[in-house]
Amino acid sequence: MVLDFVVPSPQGTSWGLGGTCVNVGCIPKKLMHQAALLGQALCDSRKFGWEYNQQVRHNWETMTKAIQNHISSLNWGYRLSLREKAVAYVNSYGEFVEHHKIKATNKKGQETYYTAAQFVIATGERPRYLGIQGDKEYCITSDDLFSLPYCPGKTLVVGASYVALECAGFLAGFGLDVTVMVRSILLRGFDQEMAEKVGSYMEQHGVKFLRKFIPVMVQQLEKGSPGKLKVLAKSTEGTETIEGVYNTVLLAIGRDSCTRKIGLEKIGVKINEKSGKIPVNDVEQTNVPYVYAVGDILEDKPELTPVAIQSGKLLAQRLFGASLEKIYHTLFWPLEWTVAGRENNTCYAKIICNKFDHDRVIGFHILGPNAGEVTQGFAAAMKCGLTKQLLDDTIGIHPTCGEVFTTLEITKSSGLDITQKGC
Repeated sequence: MVLDFVVPSPQGTSWGLGGTCVNVGCIPKKLMHQAALLGQALCDSRKFGWEYNQQVRHNWETMTKAIQNHISSLNWGYRLSLREKAVAYVNSYGEFVEHHKIKATNKKGQETYYTAAQFVIATGERPRYLGIQGDKEYCITSDDLFSLPYCPGKTLVVGASYVALECAGFLAGFGLDVTVMVRSILLRGFDQEMAEKVGSYMEQHGVKFLRKFIPVMVQQLEKGSPGKLKVLAKSTEGTETIEGVYNTVLLAIGRDSCTRKIGLEKIGVKINEKSGKIPVNDVEQTNVPYVYAVGDILEDKPELTPVAIQSGKLLAQRLFGASLEKIYHTLFWPLEWTVAGRENNTCYAKIICNKFDHDRVIGFHILGPNAGEVTQGFAAAMKCGLTKQLLDDTIGIHPTCGEVFTTLEITKSSGLDITQKGC
């Protein structure tokens, strides 16, 4: 059984099956990034001889509708997959009430109790708020941005995480007035030479930066879609305060693990009280032997979608028996092609393995966008003795075309269907 319930954001946004990445993360982020790249390509095209005079403008509503339609199709695909695998899907909020027993509450408040031998916690994280006057009332987060029904207009992005900079980048790419408010440094925890290069590139492309400031109050001046907000901020290094007026304030200051309201204390599962993250051993087991955890809620583990996917697969194999499959080919649909309406199942990936040499990869084929770039990297790996097992052990870079080689499951000789239904 899968319990999946999205508690609406303070602005009332919720979504379907598939978690953060599919609904309010990598997938819509990359599609909006692609929309911005197309705008940049329009500018570039004049240099390549394309002549057009009319004013080109971006329609936010058209883009978000197309993106949300694609996400809905993915949600439906996951429901179908669960059904095909005989997994019961329950749209309810789960919390432990005693050992081996949970309470599931649906949106109507109806409660049902279930028992199980083993549990996997994969609740992920949600965006953090500032804890200042007006933040939850008037600000949005990445939970809200990708389905925002109107163009955000002049936007203040608060934060210097990769989420903050990615969102600021594509919003500026649509021609919006964008300011990023940075508390200290860009991309804390990343190579700082690279981080500053990213910042200066963004500045050259019209993104403004307010460094060493934090917001202390957000006031609504006008209602609307978007309305007008006044932001009061103070210096982190002195007594200076500044004011600014924006249509939208987007908070991207970090995320918190969804582990504090699921009854873990009732069954004695330990969490890091400061971060909310769950310590596990090297087989994803918590301190309570029948409870496992995967994904962003794990302590000292990378917060990456493909890492969670790989962890889940390996955990399932460990718990219920691994099968040694020979794996060769698949069709795939590049994310950039989905909203553009280009055909599915025309791109193709194939590897050829030598069974008698530890399944060493001796042939590599890809038909699709960026094939040269993808092949170059794998070519070096093949020179180093790449095997099928090494490919399986490699975390995919998501969402890209190249990651398809890390999830190949069907041998050509099996004759099984290789058409794609999800991301």
